[in-house]
Amino acid sequence: MYHRRINRVTDRNITLSLVANPSHLEAADPVVMGKTKAEQFYCGDTEGKKVMAILLHGDAAFAGQGIVYETFHLSDLPSYTTHGTVHVVVNNQIGFTTDPRMARSSPYPTDVARVVNAPIFHVNSDDPEAVMYVCKVAAEWRNTFHKDVVVDLVCYRRNGHNEMDEPMFTQPLMYKQIRKQKPVLQKYAELLVAQGVVNQPEYEEEISKYDKICEEAFARSKDEKILHIKHWLDSPWPGFFTLDGQPRSMTCPSTGLEEEVLTHIGSVASSVPVENFTIHGGLSRILKTRGELVKNRTVDWALAEYMAFGSLLKEGIHIRLSGQDVERGTFSHRHHVLHDQNVDKKTCIPMNHLWPNQAPYTVCNSSLSEYGVLGFELGFAMASPNALVLWEAQFGDFHNTAQCIIDQFICPGQAKWVRQNGIVLLLPHGMEGMGPEHSSARPERFLQMCNDDPDVLPNLQEDNFDISQLYDCNWVVVNCSTPGNFFHVLRRQILLPFRKPLIVFTPKSLLRHPEARTSFDEMLPGTHFQRVIPEDGPAAQNPENVKRLLFCTGKVYYDLTRERKARDMVEQVAITRIEQLSPFPFDLLLQEVQKYPNADLAWCQEEHKNQGYYDYVKPRLRTTINRAKPVWYAGRDPAAAPATGNKKTHLTELQRLLDTAFDLDAFKNFS
Repeated sequence: MYHRRINRVTDRNITLSLVANPSHLEAADPVVMGKTKAEQFYCGDTEGKKVMAILLHGDAAFAGQGIVYETFHLSDLPSYTTHGTVHVVVNNQIGFTTDPRMARSSPYPTDVARVVNAPIFHVNSDDPEAVMYVCKVAAEWRNTFHKDVVVDLVCYRRNGHNEMDEPMFTQPLMYKQIRKQKPVLQKYAELLVAQGVVNQPEYEEEISKYDKICEEAFARSKDEKILHIKHWLDSPWPGFFTLDGQPRSMTCPSTGLEEEVLTHIGSVASSVPVENFTIHGGLSRILKTRGELVKNRTVDWALAEYMAFGSLLKEGIHIRLSGQDVERGTFSHRHHVLHDQNVDKKTCIPMNHLWPNQAPYTVCNSSLSEYGVLGFELGFAMASPNALVLWEAQFGDFHNTAQCIIDQFICPGQAKWVRQNGIVLLLPHGMEGMGPEHSSARPERFLQMCNDDPDVLPNLQEDNFDISQLYDCNWVVVNCSTPGNFFHVLRRQILLPFRKPLIVFTPKSLLRHPEARTSFDEMLPGTHFQRVIPEDGPAAQNPENVKRLLFCTGKVYYDLTRERKARDMVEQVAITRIEQLSPFPFDLLLQEVQKYPNADLAWCQEEHKNQGYYDYVKPRLRTTINRAKPVWYAGRDPAAAPATGNKKTHLTELQRLLDTAFDLDAFKNFS
């Protein structure tokens, strides 16, 4: 929820925002920190004097969940600090049924906070005045030193873990003592009566008054007939939607740009925009190559990203790119932060020198954390729809240690909490013969969690069908084969009239592949992201002669075209690239199939059969064609590991899948 009220002490408005919390202990910690950082950023609060975070914890989870440690380790990093958080630990001295002597190795559940030297105040929760005093001291510490502080409320759980739980099963002696214990309110009231601060009738009157407030509110709740979504959002995004929470349109403008804008961004991307700055000699060659690409009206992957970012900055869209080694890029292709070779800590971010009144660009290497950092960026993206927030994994499979954020927040967030979020995940993916680690970003996992029905053909005649599909989906999954399409999908993420998470399987070898280039012509006004890139070679000129229509996505396209050319089969085999896997482009693929009436259909992928895209694509392709033809498979056999660790085996497997793809008799025995 999001609520503005008057602070009765200062007589000023204060905004309270409660972040949705899945039942995964401590998972919301970094999300709250990211949202806090964003709110500070947008109101220019560089010292944390206007916005702060309060995190509530349980004792067992605070000690046991590693995400607490990850969140603490972000607390003092320049691009992640929120200038101090107040942590309140409700220390029941038990975790569900587990005795603390079995639940942690440290003396206190709060000892994890010692990694950042946070002061920890242990206070007896049966003493309300002591609790108030400690909380005031903690707040004063935070506001004075702008560092994290912990309040450990040492207390007990009077009943079981939930309504059905019987704690006497596992903690009989503890609960015999608890049942003898007077409740806090009764104990405090007796103290005040004994001290003459209040008398018994006054105490009973206060209790009655509060009970009446609760009873009346309960009675009023029965008259509520309409659930207002806006009452249940942690960030309202004023002006982005209509008053009833709907998109202002169901269209998306062209994502192309004027050529002079492309040229200007390219010139900055290939230069050092400040004087007296010495860069590395190898980087000079990289910038020179970029300049030559711009001169030839062409972009590679790094330039396409640069132009997407630079153009959005011009339009006032803040961009934040975070993750491990993102400033340079894992594969040394990005170089968004230049380092002076002679002066320590002297850096330059050319992206912040593009336009006079541009939005700021934040690019920041994160700590070596995925769970915490992805949660932080998700929280940052919550605060405003007018920002492009991206998290890049060092390698695509690194997202597996952030799976909780993906499963509990990103994938189902809108379905659970009516909460849109436009975060972008960049996941390097591809079988390069480098072994099982870091080959696969596990696309099958993301596709399995898509909410579309593989057996139902949607209404292809619907107005703005592609935008309606995007509006109905829980996230967008793409694997671009060209830099230009990557450029368009990043710009589309902001130009859409609503927000959805975007999962991008980014390339490795394609970053420098000589054929992975895009002309300016494909990025000019009027151009759009291509959900499907159809065959445009000789096969498309005489479609009735095509014997096989291959569908694929991503890098394997370049292996297929090279093999097709070597076999002189450019007129017999057509290759169609599915760039947007989800929502599935039923309409465009139906056109492709109808174009080649005599072709059999096959899906080709470099991933193993039980991985990758096959199990997602096959039923949807079959639905597209009303199951008129089989959809064959050309790819690696099923396997437990994502890839082989032997280079020779890798090449053998690759050649085998290419042989299958171009053997026009390969599937006859299965017909």
